[in-house]
Amino acid sequence: MSALPPLRWLEAGDGPAALPDAASALGEPNGLLAIGGALSPDWLLGAYRRGIFPWFSHGQPILWWSPDPRAVIDPARFRPSRSLRQSIRNRGYETRIDTAFEAVVTGCAASRTDGGTWILPSMQRAYLQLHRLGHAHSVETWAAGRLVGGLYGVRLGGMFFGESMYSAERDASKVALAGLVAEARATGIGLIDCQLPTPHLTSLGALSLPRSEFLRRLAALVGA
Repeated sequence: MSALPPLRWLEAGDGPAALPDAASALGEPNGLLAIGGALSPDWLLGAYRRGIFPWFSHGQPILWWSPDPRAVIDPARFRPSRSLRQSIRNRGYETRIDTAFEAVVTGCAASRTDGGTWILPSMQRAYLQLHRLGHAHSVETWAAGRLVGGLYGVRLGGMFFGESMYSAERDASKVALAGLVAEARATGIGLIDCQLPTPHLTSLGALSLPRSEFLRRLAALVGA
């Protein structure tokens, strides 16, 4: 990440209500909103409800973001590719939910081949605490009794906020995503947040929503 422009600094004691409105985020870097605060459950849940998420690297303070546009997957419109359908059918994968949350987070952190990760120990502890409180969940891909990939994120009402995914074997993270979509359809999740648009996410069926549209749909779904 590049050098940061002057932004509002938050104190841990301020509480998540001190986060600025998401619409006031910077255009460059895209979506940067505020600095500081805390990674406690009240901060994280308060931020997600307002379309904001934390993302920062080693040596940086907590940074809060709400990019425009926002990458999302609509479970009702998701269609797996032919190669993914073949992997699901032929590679002997099994999808499970919330049986290895901590291992999935560890796998996501370790999967960065450039030696850097934003899933720092403080982030890992924060999401493990959310998992223990019933808000954060993992979707895991298993093969012959081994965990080979997965994803994790936070659910609030009819929204699932995806945080990260990884693969140790071919298409394992994509299989986990297909499992999440199936769970979303079965349990009333109307939108999966993927945060920043990337070519990889687009290849998996992600759409780009203007932030205003994302926030409108978020408000309706979080209260569902």
